[in-house]
Amino acid sequence: MRVVARLVVALLALTLGAAGCGNGAGAKKVIVLGIDGMDHGMLEAFIADGRLPNFARLAQEGDFSALQTTMPPLSPVAWSTFITGMDPGGHGVFDFLLRDPATMDVVEPFYAIGPEGRSLELGSWVVPLSGGDVELYRRGEAFWELLDRAGIETTIFRMPVNFPPVDGGRSFAGMGTPDILGLHGIYTYITDYPPEDSGGMTGHLEIVEVVNDRVEAQLFGPPHPLRQFPVGGVASGGEVEYESPDLVVDFEVHVDPDEPVAKIVVQDTELVLNEGEWSDWVPIDFEALPYIVNISAMGRFYLQEVRPDFKLYVSPLQIHPDDPAMPLSSPEDWAADLHDVLGPFYTQELPEETKAFSEGIFSGREFWEQSQFVYGERRRALDHFLDTFEEGLLFFYFSSVDQGSHMLYHYADPEHPLYEADDLLQDGIATLYEEMDEAVGRVLDELGEDGDTTLIVMSDHGFSPFYWGVNLNTWLLEQGYITLTDPSRRTGLPMFVNVDWSRTRAYAFGMGGVFVNLQGREPNGIVMPGAEYDQLLEELQQGLLAMVDERNGNHPIASVLETRDEFVGPHLELAPDLLIGYDRGYRYSWESPLGEFSDEIIVDNDDPWSGDHTNDRRLVPGVLLTNQRISLETPALHDLTVAVLDEFGVAPLPEMIGEDTIDPR
Repeated sequence: MRVVARLVVALLALTLGAAGCGNGAGAKKVIVLGIDGMDHGMLEAFIADGRLPNFARLAQEGDFSALQTTMPPLSPVAWSTFITGMDPGGHGVFDFLLRDPATMDVVEPFYAIGPEGRSLELGSWVVPLSGGDVELYRRGEAFWELLDRAGIETTIFRMPVNFPPVDGGRSFAGMGTPDILGLHGIYTYITDYPPEDSGGMTGHLEIVEVVNDRVEAQLFGPPHPLRQFPVGGVASGGEVEYESPDLVVDFEVHVDPDEPVAKIVVQDTELVLNEGEWSDWVPIDFEALPYIVNISAMGRFYLQEVRPDFKLYVSPLQIHPDDPAMPLSSPEDWAADLHDVLGPFYTQELPEETKAFSEGIFSGREFWEQSQFVYGERRRALDHFLDTFEEGLLFFYFSSVDQGSHMLYHYADPEHPLYEADDLLQDGIATLYEEMDEAVGRVLDELGEDGDTTLIVMSDHGFSPFYWGVNLNTWLLEQGYITLTDPSRRTGLPMFVNVDWSRTRAYAFGMGGVFVNLQGREPNGIVMPGAEYDQLLEELQQGLLAMVDERNGNHPIASVLETRDEFVGPHLELAPDLLIGYDRGYRYSWESPLGEFSDEIIVDNDDPWSGDHTNDRRLVPGVLLTNQRISLETPALHDLTVAVLDEFGVAPLPEMIGEDTIDPR
């Protein structure tokens, strides 16, 4: 089956393409807990309230500091900086979104599918012969690659921006890992009563009928890796366009005529769920070539309602760790080894179901229940690694604080436009911090009196409330920097389709930047490099900082930085020209990142995604705690990279920009 799995990696890639140095000092151990989104101010406050005794103990016995994040303070940017010890100019990750300056197309910032290579076509069947590998987009060497070359054992679990995982030691992919569709988590919602506003759903909505207490439904998999059919169009060059059909699994639901119960039959699995109950993991096999090529996935079912309306949620279908269709780990068979020990677990990047909550499919409490499943799996994995860790480096990642802070902020903050009183969820973020405190206590207990093990607890950024959204493109339009082809069609058109580039000097793209429409870089650039470019940047900086929210007199933007002054490295051509740091309470609006305009520049945020961190980095620092001493007054993420290497006596690479920040106590 492992041979088949390796074959499927290539097939899927094609279709989805649309301590010491080994000399006796091996007892040295370093444990790094990466807690995404843990905020320095919140942690201080909860410690002061006596809610986090283990964090307090670690801070007292060791040291505690704010950790400077990146600009912009976005997770893929920040974690890439920690991984490589370089700023975004070196590692090439500037945002969650990346644009190709030659075409203005959106590019996947985490991974890319390699060239298709050669294939053999037999009618509608296509047999790939070469090419189609999945490639990590992040540039630069990961620090654990250096440790591995020095003969040091490394275990890296769920490090973000590491899909596919790089070679060296043992690593399991984190943020950036897709679901079985090759996408960032597409749930399925099966119902006979569709939501009122289903047009904006990112999940797959399947409308069904309950006939004689029976529902017939489908689960959609990836495109068929071996079949393609003409779609009727002709591509450039006169070639016929082809498309691969999706693989599909049919299943049935039998509804009890009297009780709020249903039986779900999926392939060889039968399960009975009460209304409001979740299933365990259900294996799902998509058959591409009978008995030869099966694509293994798995999902969880949630019977939300039986009557009067039928509502069934199915999680994004996961790449199965026991038989992965795409690379989850290095070495490749480590994913299956972990499955043997831990059982099935979420493998997609950030599994907390934020989309279903934002889109009205989940309530806040349903989101909480599902996210606690994720945390429970992660917490059990930590126990396993602590029980088996003997030497070298262990990095372990938690996502629950970040995802919970995004989605639960409005329950804890009466000033939020979407504030909602809820006895459980008003304390949800604090509870997540308490869960992390228990995990830290577990590590401290494991260490005991061991003075040879360095413990580091760190986060990539902090948090701020998200009250108001700012549409930078609307501001640029009203200030005359953008011109529309048809001014009467201002809203509802994404990806700048109504922009007259011949009369546009600047535009906003992504979550943290403004780009100049520069000659020689953008396909229709009009701004000349040199004096005209410099003058425009200065003008934009002054205007953005002077922006005022007329409703309250606030300045939404706290800082505007020039990328060329902030970053070094070979990938600056992909960067925005200006980096925008929002003040507390503000963030980019939902329409702005992909070039859509709105009627107003600043609007209330009415989405459950109510906390964020795309602020001036000074407002959202992360945390650094260690059982050693922190030697720098203002440590930054890139300093921590060097510190981890130094713990093992490994020299940093010349392109790493940090300095050691941890000294023995």
